[in-house]
Amino acid sequence: MNLSFTILIPLIPLSVFLILGILSQEIKPAVSGYIGVFGLFVSTILSYFTAYQYFFVFGKLEGVYQTFTQKTVWMNFTDTLHIDMGVLIDPISVMMLIVVSTISLMVHIYSRGYMKGDDGYTRFFSYLSLFTFSMYGLVLATNLFQIYIFWELVGVSSFLLIGHYYTKPSAVAAAKKAFIVTRFADLGFLIGILIIGFYTSTYDFETLNNPEGSAILNWASGSFMGLSILTWALILIFIGGAGKSAMFPLHIWLSDAMEGPTPVSALIHAATMVVAGVYLVARLFPMYYFVEDGFALNVVAFVGAFSSLFAAVIAVTQTDIKRVLAFSTMSQLGYMMLALGVSGYDGHEGVGYMASMFHLFTHAMFKALLFLGAGSVIHAVHSNFLKDMGGLRKYMPITNITFLIAALAIAGVPPFAGFWSKDEILVAAFEHNKLIYFIGIFVAGLTAFYMFRIYFGIFWGKETKYKHAPHESPVSMTFPLMVLAFLSIVVGFIPFSEFITADKAGFEAHLNYPLAAAAVGVGLIGVGLAYLFYKKENDLAERFSEAFGSFYVWTFHKFYFDEIYLFITKKILFQRVSWPIAKFDKKYVDGTMEGIGNKTVFISHKIKGLQSGKFQDYAFALVSGVVVLALVFIYFLNY
Repeated sequence: MNLSFTILIPLIPLSVFLILGILSQEIKPAVSGYIGVFGLFVSTILSYFTAYQYFFVFGKLEGVYQTFTQKTVWMNFTDTLHIDMGVLIDPISVMMLIVVSTISLMVHIYSRGYMKGDDGYTRFFSYLSLFTFSMYGLVLATNLFQIYIFWELVGVSSFLLIGHYYTKPSAVAAAKKAFIVTRFADLGFLIGILIIGFYTSTYDFETLNNPEGSAILNWASGSFMGLSILTWALILIFIGGAGKSAMFPLHIWLSDAMEGPTPVSALIHAATMVVAGVYLVARLFPMYYFVEDGFALNVVAFVGAFSSLFAAVIAVTQTDIKRVLAFSTMSQLGYMMLALGVSGYDGHEGVGYMASMFHLFTHAMFKALLFLGAGSVIHAVHSNFLKDMGGLRKYMPITNITFLIAALAIAGVPPFAGFWSKDEILVAAFEHNKLIYFIGIFVAGLTAFYMFRIYFGIFWGKETKYKHAPHESPVSMTFPLMVLAFLSIVVGFIPFSEFITADKAGFEAHLNYPLAAAAVGVGLIGVGLAYLFYKKENDLAERFSEAFGSFYVWTFHKFYFDEIYLFITKKILFQRVSWPIAKFDKKYVDGTMEGIGNKTVFISHKIKGLQSGKFQDYAFALVSGVVVLALVFIYFLNY
């Protein structure tokens, strides 16, 4: 099988980034948009061709999809421990190629209209290309260190995109917040990588994930605080993934990242950066599953379940539509994590794994559509807040219909894409852990409610009097909406379990009608409640919010986690710990060195006359020295 051309998929956006970055002053903004779109279009064609070649021509052998790698040694540490750079082609990397390519291309096309007239137009497209290159490198990585390199590149490029409006203080603060929070998480990731390298003498995914390999068979060779060393390493790696995927309690950066342009929100929160954490756990799934009987996987499951519920509750009360979608993303990522965590029952190790990857795939389509639809609305009314919207269905028919399709998909209404993947997750949760299943089913109802809350609030609700009549977005923005709407309808019918599974024997995914009916019923209840509360202007929402009292206030303020983090960092770490250390450093450490320097200058000033350059001074010093030496010698000779 020859898939050597896949190296071009990440190299093309890298080239676009360099061209637009270096020649930003020479290239006209409109031309830079075309260059960015064309580059991603070529990478997307190559990605789809790779998927076709892999799934339908070369990939399947004896009923199992093979793994293909092309790599070269980049850095040697010992005879056995080294870092490779290359490309790994297997079912989930090919699936991620399709996801990243599709969403990135739609965002590039959409951005041509949305960012028109922006002062940083060319710079924006160069950063988009850098971000896409980083994601391609991440999903094609052959080993832990390679994925870590591109992981950090994704962090840098997301920092640049979130802070695109660098003259806006809130955008700068949001970019720094996202960067710093994910750096703390990535420290855990790096420590986990180093532990795995030390104890297994490899970073290679194929070697680490081999059930018959030494890494999995010898996981109990060392222990710490009752858990094996490798279990601790996997938990640390998950911390890195939790930071990128905004899992509780490392979620605080996600909603603030909405300060970036809306296409950035779609790119980061739909299919690329935030799903990197899910992809990381999926990439190391055999280790998570087999090491210490899946203890680390249980951590993943419960963190995912709690994050899903926590974010869904907050999303119900937010009034900024982009922040509602941000917390919705966190909730859906929790779904994907809990699906990975509940993998394995009845001998099939891949049910939850397949469900997680399926939901990642479908979620990318309808969540990108929701963000781009929100951007279309914001572009028309110049506000993010529900209070400034209402009755827009008459002015924006395409945005209205496409947003409705996305809302139905995420609510799990059949036959839209979200129904199929969400049902698979709930089936896996029901068979593995009833508590997680009931959390999942409750979150499904909340998801339907808060999504139709903003749908009715934007397109129906009160008849807002606009200063300037809103109008439908240009074709460059509505075309991606229509493409993603079509995908949000059809991708659920893909026989996903035939392509993506962790079970070597493969298995068929079947619809569980009672569980599906329960999930759909709960979702429809959520839709119905949203209809009653927000379809027409009334005071039901206000009355219910008052009934919940302080709980509503806490939820609206995101349970004050931002304030808690600020208290810990400013009041405790900065004032109680860092400030005394800084004072000691300045007063004693710096003071000592400055004192030495000042004394040296003082002494130099006092003795500089010895080198005056005047002959008479030197003669005087010479004669004085001779006289002193003569007196000394005469004195000692007399004794």
